Amino acid sequence: MSVSLRSLARVAVVCASGCLLTAAAPASAQSCQFLAPVGGNGVTNIVTKTIGAGNPLPFSRPNWNTDFFVTQPYSSYKLFFTANSSVSATYPIQGYLKFTDGSNLQVINESYAPQVGTGRQWDVQAVPGKTVSQVNFKIGASADQAATGFTYRISVQGCN
Repeated sequence: MSVSLRSLARVAVVCASGCLLTAAAPASAQSCQFLAPVGGNGVTNIVTKTIGAGNPLPFSRPNWNTDFFVTQPYSSYKLFFTANSSVSATYPIQGYLKFTDGSNLQVINESYAPQVGTGRQWDVQAVPGKTVSQVNFKIGASADQAATGFTYRISVQGCN
């Protein structure tokens, strides 16, 4: 579809009274599927966790990290986070693509303060030339424990 600047100018004049302009894009069906969490129960691909403090014992681990299996190549990934707690908190959130060559790429690094039941979606493109083996979410951190005790839900989709 070709649109001239003159026709756009006419539309802009007509829409000056407050209409919303959207560009028509060709329809392309994107197919997405949920990825299974590592260590999941096989019943659901949505993980619910409570942010816990880091444990100082030598062989113990906090529950901050959650990995999702990638069993085929995808062109992009959708990472979902929803706050489950009744009190708002600031959640330190990090996300990584883990590659079959042992390297990884941080794709999310922010603090997020949603109200209960609300959340966020991040759209991440695959890296050309790299094969993703897992997608990792890290919620909470020893350096910022203000969200300790708050619960959340996370999930990941692979899309083509």
